[in-house]
Amino acid sequence: MKQAFNPYLPSYEYVPDAEPHIFGDRVYIYGSHDKFDGAFFCMNDYICYSAPIDDLTSWRYEGVIWRKKDDPKRPPLILKQLYAPDVVQGNDGKYYLYYFKGSMGIIGVAVCDTPAGKYKFHGYVRYPNGTLLGRNKESDLAQFDPGVFRDDDGKIYLYTGFGEKKPNVFTHFRPVNYHGAMGVQLEDDMLTLKEETLTRIAKTQHCSQGTGYEGHEFFEASSMRKFEGKYYFIYSSVLGHELCYAIGDSPLGEFKYGGTLVSIGDVGLAKYPMNYLGNTHGSLIRIKDEYYVFYHRQTNRHCHSRQACAERIIRNPDGTFKQAEITSCGLNGGPLKGEGTYPAYIACHLYKKGEPRFLTMRIPKGHHPYFTQTGKDREDNGDQYIANFGHDSVCGFRYFQFEKDEIQVGLTVKGKAKGKLLIKLDPESSPIGEIDIDVATKTMMKVEGKAHVGKGVRPLYFDYQGEGAFDIHELNLK
Repeated sequence: MKQAFNPYLPSYEYVPDAEPHIFGDRVYIYGSHDKFDGAFFCMNDYICYSAPIDDLTSWRYEGVIWRKKDDPKRPPLILKQLYAPDVVQGNDGKYYLYYFKGSMGIIGVAVCDTPAGKYKFHGYVRYPNGTLLGRNKESDLAQFDPGVFRDDDGKIYLYTGFGEKKPNVFTHFRPVNYHGAMGVQLEDDMLTLKEETLTRIAKTQHCSQGTGYEGHEFFEASSMRKFEGKYYFIYSSVLGHELCYAIGDSPLGEFKYGGTLVSIGDVGLAKYPMNYLGNTHGSLIRIKDEYYVFYHRQTNRHCHSRQACAERIIRNPDGTFKQAEITSCGLNGGPLKGEGTYPAYIACHLYKKGEPRFLTMRIPKGHHPYFTQTGKDREDNGDQYIANFGHDSVCGFRYFQFEKDEIQVGLTVKGKAKGKLLIKLDPESSPIGEIDIDVATKTMMKVEGKAHVGKGVRPLYFDYQGEGAFDIHELNLK
């Protein structure tokens, strides 16, 4: 039986900022498209994946839906990134793709007859007088990553904003967003703002004192969802590594801070970050009777090669959400089988003890383990693995369903290293087994050891103590 892992798309796909939507009997993923080892965010054209709502293990590549060159306003090459998009089905039955032209500070719209076809340019979001949103230098605040939402009554809303402390490249020297993300209703043309409906949602650092948002203020990544009559504004906080939410009784507020949905380092659930941190972006969705949070992780020693992940999340009876753990089993519907061969890149925790764990640009290659792949950016033949697993490196996989107390653990590795690989059920617990590492090869080899895991649902951690470093390509359990 096929199983689902995190990241849930092929390992060669770098699709951050995912907005999940159900159209018909499939769930579609719309996100940015990073280039592997890219110099900037979002360098590739938009693509789409979808899966049947009855089988979240079977993601289908839908192809390129929008290219940078399809937009009529073409800035210089270095500024041609396509930032985080969102899609909504209009009242005319067509599908509308909203995207942010970061170098120009405006929001574009494309339209298609199907959820994942070839979109065609529709226009730019504008005021009733024709001025483009983001171009009114008298009053416009910084625009960013648009979210769109269609309510049950057919009204359609746009959400956007950037909660920087001071002007930067995205503000275009316009006033800083002191008052939170922007929410506004759209006219039937899907372009024109109903200006009288404009409001501010989710507090920034400039106005959060005494509001409940303190420490988790709005920064970017606006997204709106509705469950059982309540409106949920999802956003990336000033901390970067977490998705948070605010709850309201109407699509334009007032919204009160709700909590953290997920942190890519399990910050808030663990004593210290369990991953290299960076930004994340995503949203919530309900598929049948289950709720899921979609987000992205960082790879390749920097923040420009991000990958889509998802977790099941618990909605409490009072309408709040319990923070989701990051896992290797994500959309699997339960733990992975405690036997078989798994790619090492599904490790949900990866770090080096005692080292800083926030990615801005690039971390030093010689000091940290990281996810990477061979070769260049491509659209097939994924071979992602864990690289540079040196002394005090830790990786963790969770969760597995083990059917026996003792298992054989094998790893496919290459590199130059000599030491002990401690097998644990928790990074800080005593070892339950170990593997001798004596590797000096540029070709793959297998190392093995036994571990007393105990029957039941368990995580599995590896802690290397020794000299040198090696790459991990596969994990084998039997």
